[in-house]
Amino acid sequence: MVRKFISLTVILVTVSAFAAAQEKAPAKTPPIVKHVPITHTSPTSGKEMFENYCAVCHGKDAKGAGPAAPAMKIAPTDLTVLAKKEGGKYPAAHVAAVIRGQADLASHGSKDMPVWGPLFSSISQGHDAQVQQRVANLVGYIETLQAK
Repeated sequence: MVRKFISLTVILVTVSAFAAAQEKAPAKTPPIVKHVPITHTSPTSGKEMFENYCAVCHGKDAKGAGPAAPAMKIAPTDLTVLAKKEGGKYPAAHVAAVIRGQADLASHGSKDMPVWGPLFSSISQGHDAQVQQRVANLVGYIETLQAK
């Protein structure tokens, strides 16, 4: 009788351990950023460009929590506090330099953030005026997102 009790106990412990192991969530694989070709958007709409090019990392609210953010080595910048970090003055020239790929940023060292200047040039078929319009309108839209 004792032998049956011990055998039954061992079986129950084994089954319980197996069931507990099955309940644990499988190990999550880190998200992967899928690089896709740039799509054409209107150069006149900073909002449309932001939603199509920036929101995937920075989030639609520009606070740095877009769907691709978890895959980044360094979290995307909260774009709503750029002016706050500069004592209330929006750093438009710096934002434009970042978009063009002319600013050195540690978070962009791996080029996770596309350098938009050459990409804008490619979809603008090399028309520099349109590239400048795109950058200016995107910089202007980001300025409207600044926390008050």
